Amino acid sequence: KPDLAGREMILKIHSKKVPLAEDIDLLSVAKDTAGMVGADLENVVNEAVLIATRLEKSSVENSDFNEAVDKVSMGPMRKSMKISDSAKKVTAYHEAGHTLIAKLIPEADPVHKVTIIPRGPALGFTKQLPNDDRYSITQKQLEAMVLVCLGGRAAEELVFNEITTGHSNDFEKATHILKKMIYELG
Repeated sequence: KPDLAGREMILKIHSKKVPLAEDIDLLSVAKDTAGMVGADLENVVNEAVLIATRLEKSSVENSDFNEAVDKVSMGPMRKSMKISDSAKKVTAYHEAGHTLIAKLIPEADPVHKVTIIPRGPALGFTKQLPNDDRYSITQKQLEAMVLVCLGGRAAEELVFNEITTGHSNDFEKATHILKKMIYELG
């Protein structure tokens, strides 16, 4: 997987023939695409072009890239999905739980974006991005990742005195991290 400088270069290559707005910041887009490989980055550029074209823009703007990154990483917005106000409220508190834990734990990555707009299988998501490229992760950082995963469920239980199935993906992520820590990292 390319580092930050590599992702920026790949984005520049794929957007060479794309009419970009003057204020476009491909470095910012590269920061937002941590973990993506070349094909993913090409998809981001293509999606940004499609979004701008649908909106009849003469050039691709930062907002088009932001939407494209979300679409490539999380899936398309599910605009037709009807969500009750109570489900929106639970989702909002769930995502706030992730955000609060990330803010309170110094080893957690900073929160980049929080939304309750349904995308792909998720009703909402909290996106964290590290400040720099990482080549190794400390035990405290791994533990912080697990705690942030559990923050959504904890918020649901605290606020509503009940939990939903909305945390199942969070449990999968936390379990994956913990298994890796135990079986592979000792």
